[in-house]
Amino acid sequence: MNYLKVFICAFVLAMLMTPFVRKFAIGIGAVDIPKDSRRMHKEPIPSLGGLALYFAIFFTLFIFSKFTTKEILHVFIGSTLILISGAIDDVKSITPMQKLIVQIIAAIILIRGDIKISFVTNPFGQEGSIWSLGFLSYPASIIWIVGITNAINLIDGMDGLAAGVSMMAAISLGYVAYIFGYGHMAIIAFALAGACLGFLPYNFHPAKIFMGDTGALTLGFILSAISIEGVMKSVATVAMAVPIIILGIPIFDTLFAIIRRKLSGKSITSADKGHLHHRLLAKGNSQPKTVIILYIISALFGAMAIMITKYNSKTGNILALIIIIITIAIAKKIGMFNSKN
Repeated sequence: MNYLKVFICAFVLAMLMTPFVRKFAIGIGAVDIPKDSRRMHKEPIPSLGGLALYFAIFFTLFIFSKFTTKEILHVFIGSTLILISGAIDDVKSITPMQKLIVQIIAAIILIRGDIKISFVTNPFGQEGSIWSLGFLSYPASIIWIVGITNAINLIDGMDGLAAGVSMMAAISLGYVAYIFGYGHMAIIAFALAGACLGFLPYNFHPAKIFMGDTGALTLGFILSAISIEGVMKSVATVAMAVPIIILGIPIFDTLFAIIRRKLSGKSITSADKGHLHHRLLAKGNSQPKTVIILYIISALFGAMAIMITKYNSKTGNILALIIIIITIAIAKKIGMFNSKN
């Protein structure tokens, strides 16, 4: 019941806050103007919707947890830093390198709060055996945090997509965190899920407001923290691939984009129209239908990941590997590695 209260509180706050944030964004000129063919919208749309998400999530956490754990406090500090950089980028733009530096600093803040990948499952050893990463836990954690932060941002290319996928992932991560005793992370997850649902009525097609980098980067950062603290610390019991599958859509879409761009000789930071939502749209699906299809896929990934947690880690890793191989095969079939738009 407490988690349901958290979800509802964040939902209501996001619903109430978003119209005010929309007016604020219009007032200061934080408006996304379509400049190229990659953008799905044809009319200027106010951005900065992430402010409503941020407020709903952390005000809810303050009500229900009062930041009594260092993990929640460090998530708050790091998220605030990410939010500020995203807001600046939405209003007047900053360079990718500047954003990366901020993200690394925010990742270090999480690590200082003991939110880091300290060990991984030993797939060749006895059940429950692990490999300690030692000093490597720091670069591994930074790569994961920065990677997931940007992966959510990369899928934010269609009305309602990033918010809905983040909500699905948060519910799955929250459930796994709850069943393995990481209640403080479950609270963050369900607050994030509720905030995303409250934001969606304004963000689903046709969108009245975008979350912008302010929202997408912040959601990605928080999800990375939940996946480490709420799931990966159970790695001796849970298959290491569980958070990868839960966050399957942003992770695989980002990895396929990197591979696609490298194969075509382009910079991995160059934009293209080869993302999964672009491929589905090119098949003749409408924006709402494309987004709903991706919601369903995200929910299926979450359900499969939760199912894997019911098995021991070795069996879970085998099942996860099968899911990943099938996903790659399907991606190849629909042309996710093809550089041609």
